[in-house]
Amino acid sequence: MSHIMIDEQKLAQRLSMLRVNQGWSLEMLAEKSGISRATLSRIERAETSPTATLLGKLSAVYGLTTSRLLMAVEDNPAELIRQAQQPVWQDVHTGFERRSISPPARDFQAELMSGRLGAGASIHYDAPPVFGLEQHIWMLSGVLELRLDTQLYRLETGDCLRFHLYGTSTFYVPGPDDAHYNIVICRS
Repeated sequence: MSHIMIDEQKLAQRLSMLRVNQGWSLEMLAEKSGISRATLSRIERAETSPTATLLGKLSAVYGLTTSRLLMAVEDNPAELIRQAQQPVWQDVHTGFERRSISPPARDFQAELMSGRLGAGASIHYDAPPVFGLEQHIWMLSGVLELRLDTQLYRLETGDCLRFHLYGTSTFYVPGPDDAHYNIVICRS
């Protein structure tokens, strides 16, 4: 299966551009995000790759979905997006793989992405990227334990969970198999 990996250098440039466009220094972004200035600097210079958790913090600070944080919004999006054209981002620390099946586009509110998280892996997000963001998670295979604030859901193959995201979230795969799921994200 061939796919386009999101270029780390382009991601670094995009993150730097977002900060500069806000008129923020690295110190200001560090204060707003809770990420150290040194880590932010290394990410913007493409010396290190951000984790899914760090991308979640940056998404929340900028008020963007992770898809919109990872890539610029398309002005003239294609109607048909072949599998080989779907950008993939991987968190090297957790092994989490995120495929943008239907990348963000200016005239579309919904995005479709696919996630694959290995057995035993966990990802925690302190805040939603956009308060009240509508999401639908459909389990394709494996088991995913999803904690939304204090509510714990166990999703198994074929299950679908729909919710509005208002607080913390934690994705955990108890195993023994990896979890593979699709998520529809819809901005209001």
